Amino acid sequence: MKAVVVLFLVGTCSSLGAHDVITTKITWAREISRLVFNRCASCHHEGGSSFSLTKYEEARPWAKAIKEEALERRMPPWGAVKGFGDFRDDQGLTQEELHLISDWVEGGAPEGDPALLPKLPDFTAPAANPHTGAELTVDGSLTLHHTATLVAIRPNILMEGSSIQVVARRPDGSFEPLLWLYQYKPQYAHTYFYRTPLHLPAGTRVEVSPAGAGTISLVLSP
Repeated sequence: MKAVVVLFLVGTCSSLGAHDVITTKITWAREISRLVFNRCASCHHEGGSSFSLTKYEEARPWAKAIKEEALERRMPPWGAVKGFGDFRDDQGLTQEELHLISDWVEGGAPEGDPALLPKLPDFTAPAANPHTGAELTVDGSLTLHHTATLVAIRPNILMEGSSIQVVARRPDGSFEPLLWLYQYKPQYAHTYFYRTPLHLPAGTRVEVSPAGAGTISLVLSP
């Protein structure tokens, strides 16, 4: 997750009452803390770029706001539509994770047994991304004249709030989804690294749609 993140406006914070009836078996200690540590805590920890959510007493007052922001896919600020491209640092929430958050909040946001809490992540460990080489800028479309190995893709010039799809059409007619950005926010821009490098043969046509929406950079292997 990007280093500069403001999760929620204070006006959207809606606390759960201490007397809420518990109607779910999903707890902070068992399921939700693991989800938060994996998806949110890289920014939302003590000393991080936004307020901490690593403890139950920190997260519970924000429970309803967390649910709202997650269901609207405003947070985590991943930007890419899930399933359109396979990225190694994918921070988008799965449907199962969205259901967990929703059920936990609607069920009274219980804490559970603190003995079940996972170990706090190491926030000092740097993210290890593959080495990169040359970059190709795509403005509308680009036909590869040589075989290329694509390790990442990055928005280059793109207006805030716009949405684009980037695809690769191989000479044999096969189709490779590269990136789909929805309601782009420049403050959350980052490089999307593929889980496995993509090998694109000469003659592959990379297309950005809609035409004129902006430019992207294809990041090649060294």
